[in-house]
Amino acid sequence: MEPTFGAAGGPEPTDGTPPNAPRPRRRRWGRIALISLLVLVLLGAGGALAGGLYLRSVESDIERVDAFEGVPEESRPQPVTTGATNIMILGSDSRDPERTSGSRTDTIILAHLPKDRKSAQLISIPRDTWVSVPKSKDGNNGGRDAKVNAAYAWGGVPLMVQTVESFTGVRVDHVALIDFAGFKEIIDALGGIEVNSEKSFTSIHPPFRTFKQGVQKLDGEAALDYSRQRKQFADGDFARIRHQQQVIRAIIDKASSGGLLTNPGKLNNFLKATSNSVSVDKELSLLDMATQMRGVRGGNMTFLTSPTKGTGRVGSESVVFADKPRVKTFYEAVRQDSVSEIVSLGQKK
Repeated sequence: MEPTFGAAGGPEPTDGTPPNAPRPRRRRWGRIALISLLVLVLLGAGGALAGGLYLRSVESDIERVDAFEGVPEESRPQPVTTGATNIMILGSDSRDPERTSGSRTDTIILAHLPKDRKSAQLISIPRDTWVSVPKSKDGNNGGRDAKVNAAYAWGGVPLMVQTVESFTGVRVDHVALIDFAGFKEIIDALGGIEVNSEKSFTSIHPPFRTFKQGVQKLDGEAALDYSRQRKQFADGDFARIRHQQQVIRAIIDKASSGGLLTNPGKLNNFLKATSNSVSVDKELSLLDMATQMRGVRGGNMTFLTSPTKGTGRVGSESVVFADKPRVKTFYEAVRQDSVSEIVSLGQKK
């Protein structure tokens, strides 16, 4: 029996647990969230003594997942350039009031780190994008078109790797899995962040906060609430993607400007604020990546969205249709590590 799809757009397996999905662990030290990963890696903590020491101390304790188990090498895209790195970031929000399944991946980001390591492009793939999902390892699911996030429910991380590689033609070098609910503690450890809201709106979740148009400071709970909102916007889930991107950038900007990386006490609190946040593949070295990315700052990170033609329906499901010609051209630029073309193509509407 195939899984059904909930109203929020996520697959709901009959047993509630996807194959090969990592089990949550409660060890507090040695667990860092996506934002810790981005700040320490993309902002180059490897270049600072304190950051390097912290990375060494947590490196061996981070939960690891076999992201590429059973992924047939012969079907994987081969890199056409050397030196660039592509990291697939899979995010969920375990405390989202609308969450109906424990196996959904709400956020899919392909982070492209160019060969020269002078910038980073973070490409959001809408979770409802209608794609071809390869057959799962057990042969019971997949082998048909579905929403991209169905792959995680049907075959865990390896099937997500296969699906994203098949859709983009880009080889995934590393994988990170994160829980966006950890944003609250991270943001509070930073003393709050500032976001620029495109309009005034009221949250659909208790306590029904009102977010004013313009720049405002948010604590962790408010920022998490802000990043979940989509139903008050005409473009729905695309608004949620924008809000998440705003929050990620705001955290990185605050961390880089607040002396975090040079203050061992602040850094310690920042890392300890993330108790249930990230797993990475077995080969990803945070220390090596941080050393390579020490020149990147928030200003040369670009947030993009995979090209789409908008939303529609397939049977009873609300889906996002990929703009296939633009998708092909866009991800070929990623494969070629052509940064200016990636940004130009990604910003076209």
